Amino acid sequence: MRSFQVFAAMTPEEAEAFFGRIKKSSPTIFAQCVHAASAALKSRPAFLMKQPIARQASAVRRALSRVAANPLADETLALYFLEVRKELLVEWLDAVGVAHEDGALTEEAPPEPDADTLRSAVDKFRSVDDDPDRALVLRAYAAQDAIDWPTLESLVGD
Repeated sequence: MRSFQVFAAMTPEEAEAFFGRIKKSSPTIFAQCVHAASAALKSRPAFLMKQPIARQASAVRRALSRVAANPLADETLALYFLEVRKELLVEWLDAVGVAHEDGALTEEAPPEPDADTLRSAVDKFRSVDDDPDRALVLRAYAAQDAIDWPTLESLVGD
């Protein structure tokens, strides 16, 4: 799965919650997403910014669901977890033993842990609570271009 596919798989409710949190916590990132969506959908950013959050989220999700938008989708997911839900990202990176500085990877392409270790880390990470961002951080991490972890991809597809 790639980052654009993560957005394509989001339900309207998931997209609204995701972009609602970005809008509240990081309005600048949200505005960038809206401007990118406006360009992709050939609409005016001012018009989209005046719409209710459900419409904004729907438009941005549609724009980020395009193959050509994968670099922006990558960046949006990364910024979401670095700016809005850093605690989950740090928890995940610590669980799999990936070196990082406050959520930012210190290695460009960290090696995949062995299958048993990874399976155990995923199961433990998922079981903490029912926060939907737990599944999202797993999909987003697996979707990053620098991450080539086939076992993780198979586990998040479950």
